[in-house]
Amino acid sequence: MIDRILNRTKILEKALDGAWLRNEVIAHNLANVDTPGYKRKTVNFEEYLSKALDEKSFKGNMTHPRHIPIGASRLDKITFKVTEEHSSSAVRLDGNNVDIENEMAAMAKNTIQYNTLIQSLSGRFKALKTVISEGRR
Repeated sequence: MIDRILNRTKILEKALDGAWLRNEVIAHNLANVDTPGYKRKTVNFEEYLSKALDEKSFKGNMTHPRHIPIGASRLDKITFKVTEEHSSSAVRLDGNNVDIENEMAAMAKNTIQYNTLIQSLSGRFKALKTVISEGRR
């Protein structure tokens, strides 16, 4: 039971990490909006997260530190990648393909997503705290 609670919490933590990285990348894009030749960068962490969650495998129980881990947690292995967008249609003549309006919209969307994830994680901790405190009675 506690494993399921902790696994769901870990999923939310990884999603928060991805949203945070995306926010940094968008801010970097906005900072380089006037840099000639700069190419827009993106982060698609949802793709990596869903791929890790869709994989069906089992996890072995390690009873000794020298045991070989079998089917270790896929969530711990996820690394998010920043990709550079080389679209053929540059927004400007100097080769920069950053559109400030699209970046601001992406920043707003990512902020909403991040806040939603924070509220969900906070709700999980609040529920866990309630279960613990009600269990004492």
